[in-house]
Amino acid sequence: MKGGRVTATRDAALLADLMPWSVRPPRFGRGWVAGPDAGALRARWARLVGAGDEAERAALFRPSRARTLHTSVPQLPGQATSTARLAREDGPCPEPVRVAHGPFDQQWLIPDHRVLDAARPELWRVADDRQIHVVEAGGPDPDPVLTFSALLPDGHSPAGRPGLIRPLYRRPGGHEPNLAPGLLAHLGERLGRPVAAEDFLAWAAAAHRGAPCAVPLTADPETWETGVELGRRALWLHTRGAHSGERPRMPGGQRPYVRAALPERGLPDTIGYDPDEAALLLGEGRISPVPRAAWEAHAGGVRVLEAWFERRTAPAEPGTLEAVGAPAGWPRAWTSELLELITVLALLAELRPARQALADRVAEGPVVGPEELRAAGVLPVAAGARRPASVLDHQEEGPEGQFALL
Repeated sequence: MKGGRVTATRDAALLADLMPWSVRPPRFGRGWVAGPDAGALRARWARLVGAGDEAERAALFRPSRARTLHTSVPQLPGQATSTARLAREDGPCPEPVRVAHGPFDQQWLIPDHRVLDAARPELWRVADDRQIHVVEAGGPDPDPVLTFSALLPDGHSPAGRPGLIRPLYRRPGGHEPNLAPGLLAHLGERLGRPVAAEDFLAWAAAAHRGAPCAVPLTADPETWETGVELGRRALWLHTRGAHSGERPRMPGGQRPYVRAALPERGLPDTIGYDPDEAALLLGEGRISPVPRAAWEAHAGGVRVLEAWFERRTAPAEPGTLEAVGAPAGWPRAWTSELLELITVLALLAELRPARQALADRVAEGPVVGPEELRAAGVLPVAAGARRPASVLDHQEEGPEGQFALL
């Protein structure tokens, strides 16, 4: 939902105050460490460690101010990777992990601290199967303002603008919600029912507006339940059903299928849309039915499906690691990912009228506004709520295999 630039008003506090801990997005520093195919990442790593001498290895690696072949850094939390300096690394590629790329794509990443300029270890420490990350988009008039991911997100728009990442929980295992202290208790009192952290996040997914993001809070129990139910569906779609065990699917008769196969050799070089046939065209390949709303979906000013396609088919610069390991043909996994992405975009578009109706309903009813939250002591939050929690319950391996003194 688009909206003009807003500040905290009588009826809506900023998300930055309601979810006070935020993290700047990771900065990978080099393109070859991430991509749509895990096999390509392993091939790139093998090429790097198989380089004939250090000069060749450095040219492939692409050193930066933050990372060189001799940079000494600890492991990323939760990752059992080597901490030896890359200049003498000869082991296999760390197992790639799935990450969220931009608002709607998913990629693979080499989870090695030695090759990532700014990995944001505080995010890795709290990334588990209970976590949901809220990404608040940056830049002028972003659309969508908020996206949600069960995977660790890179936090950038398709145009490359960094946003802010707000994990729902400050500690692993779904402990210590990243919410203004006392917020859930106050909402529970006003609504006459328990309010969990997941309920608030669902409400925010349905009711948020503007940039920077504001979240109006209703004081009407029926409106609250309507918004939470709507937001739960939005979260389910954004996270691809990660916490439910059920992947999003279109109703029978509306599900997209491959009508003309994609190439077994080489990659298609064009993507287009046939509105008369409701078909997505990828070279000679054809997928339908594809709702127009899925084709027209934009994020950060870029058509989502076009950006997804370009990420997989754009030629890499010869001689770079990005050019290593490209699939010889269109992988079946990409087709499955594309069908799911079409489904997610189409079903999210169907929620827009309900979100607008909710916004109208909230505007006409009683609200829990910033002044009330200040009077209740919920706002302003203490400075500590804006910093990461201490979650070190085990030793993390430091540089060169040494353990840090905690």
